[in-house]
Formats: sequence, C-alpha cells, structure tokens
Amino acid sequence: MTSRINIGRPASTSYHGTDPHGFANSRPSTGYRAANPDHPLERIRAAAKQVEDAIEIYSQPLKPHLPTIGRFLIIVTFYEDALRIMTQWNDQLWYLQTHRAFYWGISHLFLLLNVITMLVASSAIIMKRYTEYAVIGLLSVVVIQGFGYGLIFDLTFFLRNLSVIGGLIMVLSETMINKKKTFAGIPSMSETDRKKYFLLAGRVLLIFLFLGFIIQGKWSVGRIFMSLFGLAACTMVAIGFKAKWSATFLVILLSVFNVFANNWWSVHSAHPQRDFLKYDFFQTLSIVGGLILLVNIGPGGLSVDEKKKTY
Repeated sequence: MTSRINIGRPASTSYHGTDPHGFANSRPSTGYRAANPDHPLERIRAAAKQVEDAIEIYSQPLKPHLPTIGRFLIIVTFYEDALRIMTQWNDQLWYLQTHRAFYWGISHLFLLLNVITMLVASSAIIMKRYTEYAVIGLLSVVVIQGFGYGLIFDLTFFLRNLSVIGGLIMVLSETMINKKKTFAGIPSMSETDRKKYFLLAGRVLLIFLFLGFIIQGKWSVGRIFMSLFGLAACTMVAIGFKAKWSATFLVILLSVFNVFANNWWSVHSAHPQRDFLKYDFFQTLSIVGGLILLVNIGPGGLSVDEKKKTY
C-alpha cells in the first residue's frame, strides 16, 4: 500500500535494522505520564479506592439479601401507615370530616381505598409480583394523601415524599434491570434508556429527605458538620460519582440519625408527638431502603461512574 512507503528514509536503513521498533528514538513520548503517588489527589483516590474495596468485601455476605432488605424498608412506611389508619379509624374519620370537609361515606371510602392499596401493593413489591402496578398504586397513595390531608404544600412533607417516590422509582428500576420486559407508555425509548432515566430520577429524588433535614430544626456545630458531609454525599449520589460509596455513607448517617432523632418508642403513647416521630422514623427507613437498592444495582448509565468506565 502507498501509505506504507518509507518516504525520506536512507537506502541503507530498513525496518529490519538494529532498532526496528524505534526504541532508540530520543524524542519525548506523547503518552500519559505515570501518576505521582505522593500527589494529594492521588492519595485521595487511593483512599477512596480502599474504602470502596472494603465496602465490597464486607458487604459480600449481605449482597444476595440487599434487594429484599431494600424493598422491605421502602414499603414498611406504607404498612405502618395502613396499620395506623386501622387502629385510629375514628380519629382519622373525625379529622377528615371536621378539618378537611369530607362528607360522611366519602371519608370512609378514602381511608378504605388507602388501606387496601397500601397493603396489597406493598405485599406485591415484597413478593416481586406485578411490581410495576404496585409501584403505581403506592405512588397514587402518596399523591392522594398529600391532597386529602392538606399537606401537599407543607415543605417538609413535600420533600420527604419526594424521597419516598425516589425509593419507589428505585424499586421499579431494579425490576427493569432484573426482568427483561418492555414497559408501555414510552414507546420512543429503548429499554436501556428507560433504565438509565429511571435510575437518574430515583437517585435525584432520594436526596430530598436530607435537604429537608438541613433546612429545618435548630443549628449546632454537630448539625453543621453532619449537614456539610451529608450534602456532599447527596451531591455525589445525584451526579453518580462514587455513588455506591456515598450511598453507603448516607445509609449509615441516616440510620444513626433516625434512631436518635425519631425515637418514638421513648415517647409516651398518649403524647401527640409520638405519631409524628413514628411517621418520620418509618419514612426515613423508606429512603434508607432506596439507598440500599442504589448500593446494590449501581447508579446506572447517566452517571459519572459509568462515564469513567467509557473513558
């Protein structure tokens, strides 16, 4: 081929001479230089790699059970809500009829549909049966309850429920990954694209609980430090950078916070604050479940971690 002609090479030199591969070329290489292990950034990368390896090693015994644990924690708030409605039936009816102007009968139907949907859909998610329809049912409950109880414009409630929705989307994403099935409703997208966008939406929505925690409550030195570290981890989860590591950190942080801040079991059963703490406790468990699913299935294609594999 003409492109292989040796233009300008002396006649006495050939490709089969003493230096056929050009090792004696004194010109500097244009390739990448080896990373300096003493550089601060390289030390941070090495430390992060060690943490990731440690998480991978110590999570191996739990890894087969992570999907079940994550799913259960996500739907446990709906089980608790259904149980609370049944045990406080008359109080719930009184609130809806007195403060929300529900007609008699409509309030009964509202509560009954909520209880049935939460119990049936939550059980379906645990058993991995009709998961898509179960997720839609629970999403409907979240929206309907927000309007029904008049809490849709309460910022804390709104942010918490965005995170709960993120957890439900993570369930849907995990189902799509494990189950090769085409979902109706988005015919223009490939199955791979749907998974990527669902995982992105789930990651972003999961972090809203922590944002709600930052903007409420009294400030202290400890709270400031926890907020800064948590906000950094939330950002990493949202963009998918070291997503498994940052999600694991948030699981630990939220679990510790939940036990100490939402300790409803230490409040007297007649105290009105008990129900609020109980509600917050189980909702936080739901977000922890979503983060556990993220640790298990990864951040998906629309993430920094995935792009780094490409380059």
